[in-house]
Amino acid sequence: MGSPNGGKTSLFNRLTGLHAKTGNYPGVTVSRTQGLARIAGHDYAIEDLPGTYSLAPISPDEQVVIDVLDGKMAGVWAPDALLVVADATALRRSLLLLAEVLPRHRPTAVVLTMTDELRRRGGSIDVEALSQALGVPVTSVVANRGIGIGELRHLIADWRSWSTPPLDPPSHPEELAGWVDSVLSSAGHQPPTPDTRTERIDRLLLHPVWGTIVFFVVMFLFFQALFTWAAPAQDAVENLFTWLAGLVDEHVPNRLLAGLLGDGILGGVGSVLTFVPQILLMYLLLALLDAVGYMSRAAFLMDKVMSRAGLEGRAFVAMLSSFACAIPGVMATRTIPSSKDRIATMLGVPLATCSARLPVYLLLVGMLVPQSASVGPFTGRGLAMFLLYLLGAVSAMTAAWVVKKITDRSGTLLPFYMEMPPYRIPTLRSVGIAMWEPTKAFLRKAGTIIMGATIIIWALTTFPMRSDAALTAAGVDPTDETAVTAYTMEHSAAAAVGHAVEPVFRPLGFDWRVDVALIGSLAAREVSVSTLGQMASASDPEDDGQVAQKLEKWIYTDGSQVGRKVFTPATEVAFLLFFAYALQCMSTVAIMKRETGGWKWPSIAFGYMFALAWIMAFIGHTVTGWIL
Repeated sequence: MGSPNGGKTSLFNRLTGLHAKTGNYPGVTVSRTQGLARIAGHDYAIEDLPGTYSLAPISPDEQVVIDVLDGKMAGVWAPDALLVVADATALRRSLLLLAEVLPRHRPTAVVLTMTDELRRRGGSIDVEALSQALGVPVTSVVANRGIGIGELRHLIADWRSWSTPPLDPPSHPEELAGWVDSVLSSAGHQPPTPDTRTERIDRLLLHPVWGTIVFFVVMFLFFQALFTWAAPAQDAVENLFTWLAGLVDEHVPNRLLAGLLGDGILGGVGSVLTFVPQILLMYLLLALLDAVGYMSRAAFLMDKVMSRAGLEGRAFVAMLSSFACAIPGVMATRTIPSSKDRIATMLGVPLATCSARLPVYLLLVGMLVPQSASVGPFTGRGLAMFLLYLLGAVSAMTAAWVVKKITDRSGTLLPFYMEMPPYRIPTLRSVGIAMWEPTKAFLRKAGTIIMGATIIIWALTTFPMRSDAALTAAGVDPTDETAVTAYTMEHSAAAAVGHAVEPVFRPLGFDWRVDVALIGSLAAREVSVSTLGQMASASDPEDDGQVAQKLEKWIYTDGSQVGRKVFTPATEVAFLLFFAYALQCMSTVAIMKRETGGWKWPSIAFGYMFALAWIMAFIGHTVTGWIL
């Protein structure tokens, strides 16, 4: 246990070798991370508690720490021993937390982190003397480089014989301050000098004007990189799946099996996996920004903006988490002390552009904006992606502001605090973990949810199959594979569902095939891309072009617009805006239900976002149609 940004999780990863089990504490959505450390032939279960500055809780996160320490968490054993992680560069604050922990009389040891940074900035501490002054074992580590981990493992193996202080630390504030001064003095503590490098950088990055400009420049370049740097790898993945589909056509004689493998799995899941290079790059850039210490600066800058919406900087942290996935964004609201602020933020964060929207955006932006388009030295597609992410952020803040105005008219704003770590050079290990773990989750989703949904949609678009006689009677040549596939799809179970909801979405320019993709996206947003890719591959199996090129050839097959193109710029804009606002993620709805304790707020969120998505898509379709 320990305060945020103290190196606690890095230490946990070193001890457990990343073999961790993640989940939630029983009854609450606060994350729980457990791992096993094999030491001297024995397995030790190690749990990484949520970060906390004190044992006086003001948020659900901090309340969980108290409940676990006191053995009040149902289904969770109280710990046998505690490792209190103390940042050597902020030792006074860590000792205040330790003074609250020691009166619980559990075997306790202190693990000093950041000792290399303490020395670099001219500070010092005598570890042995600190142990004698506290009356508990103390060891120092540099977790990101593995220094001191061996000694800590030996210490853990001997936890039953850890020394304990003869007296508890005082609880009165003045006496406690004297106790901390006495401990630091006995340990020969020399505080570190201010980090001049960090101070110089912060003069620019925290400036109310220049810092905001830098923030938007960083975000702008972020999205430019997504299209330029990942393009070669994306083309390679696209070519790989095209080659595999060709092998299926060549070596699988059974038409039904070939359709499942080629059109269903490779055409569907392959169209989603094409975007893995860009997703990897996105998480790499986010990991670098977080590891160097910039994300907390972004939260500080946005605190003033969030306050205009009646919220505070923690709400920005939740929204920032939602750029990866709305689920951790919703869960991050537990750090917000005010319940009304939590609800307001929770109903806004799903509008932030999550990585599940990324494949949809990349596909449609690639269709809408020509590759040659540019604004000065910047690509038009990168600019469009930046504007979509900006739209998501502004929409999330606006929605949270509206909800806050409705639910909390007092407008009382609690103080916001967040530690800003010094700028650090990130390690390859930490960045690699931060980049790979969410990408692995995306690949797991592609191999389970998206794969399952793709197979179901393939079946719905393939059955019922017609005999040659039935096809001939319908005027279709049974030897014309493309015509047979088109007729079968037009008269499939999926077509029946798509046609049933078509009146709702026809004003947006969507035909029944797009409607099927929208329905599939309720399982996961990425399913819409796999569905479109699958139907595009099936509609013209001879066309080896990319999914976007095939979709651009789609025409309306019924109604007043028969023969006209489906994916016009107006329809593409409407599709983008619908995905920007709709809550097409049942996992997020389920987490909101658990977080709020009922269906009221998840139902409100789903309903208002669907209505907002339809209205914004209609406006986008109409305005684009007028302009173009």
